[in-house]
Amino acid sequence: MKPASFSYHKPGSVSAALALLAQFGEEGKIIAGGQSLVPSMNFRLARPETLIDINHIAEIQGVSDQGDHLEIGAVTRHATFHHPVSPCPLGRMLTKVVANIAHYPIRQRGTFGGSLSHADPASEWCLVAVTMGAEMEIHGPAGARRVPAAQFFRGTFTTAVGRDELLARIRLPKLPEGWGTGFYEFSRRKGDFALAMALAALKVEGGTIRAARLGLGAVGAHPQRLEALEAELTGQPATPQTFAAIGARAQTMVTPSGDIHGSAEYRRELAATVIARALTRAAEDAA
Repeated sequence: MKPASFSYHKPGSVSAALALLAQFGEEGKIIAGGQSLVPSMNFRLARPETLIDINHIAEIQGVSDQGDHLEIGAVTRHATFHHPVSPCPLGRMLTKVVANIAHYPIRQRGTFGGSLSHADPASEWCLVAVTMGAEMEIHGPAGARRVPAAQFFRGTFTTAVGRDELLARIRLPKLPEGWGTGFYEFSRRKGDFALAMALAALKVEGGTIRAARLGLGAVGAHPQRLEALEAELTGQPATPQTFAAIGARAQTMVTPSGDIHGSAEYRRELAATVIARALTRAAEDAA
């Protein structure tokens, strides 16, 4: 099928894009990579009357190292992270994660900010944002505001971005040297949406976990950071037994929903598996 007719605008700045959003109201739709919006339009599940193309806004593209964090423009392509954008543990982690996002052609066009704004529960970047404590810079008629990732995701395909606003930049706190990171995702086929995925970061000294970050995605309405399990990991030996126990504990903390791809119980079992494997990879990386 083909999309319904629409008008097209190509602003050159964030302010111009916001002016167009104000002009067209609910009938205006932001498009960046278009990897989610265009298929929906082709099937006429989405029928925006106006598309506002932000691909040519230079101020919200690329990655910059700001010392204690990486600042990522919303229109930065997934493919940017095929190679580490920073030598720090965070930069290396982003390269591990991006390899799991869909397929190579999609990564060439899809954007970091578009993935976050779409807020698919199975989005790898949404999991990264929540687990790493990202901060979102949202621009609107009243100016710019910053929203923590924990408050950004409101549910499936729902975020804190208003109809007259757009996500401009994302700030990801860097991990100090000495941390190891691990990511594990389970999907039926390479490139399919994940049925469960986990992201872990560990600081290990003398075989003992001194600090941890742990997040779980694709088993609920949005990703979640498992801070209670981070506390349980701290002070424990970095062993397979510890990681299996933490995975089992996670099963009691999630309330997945079932669908045609897997039942709620199946996803609960997967949660334990992906967490244990992500933690194992993080420990190996820290070593």
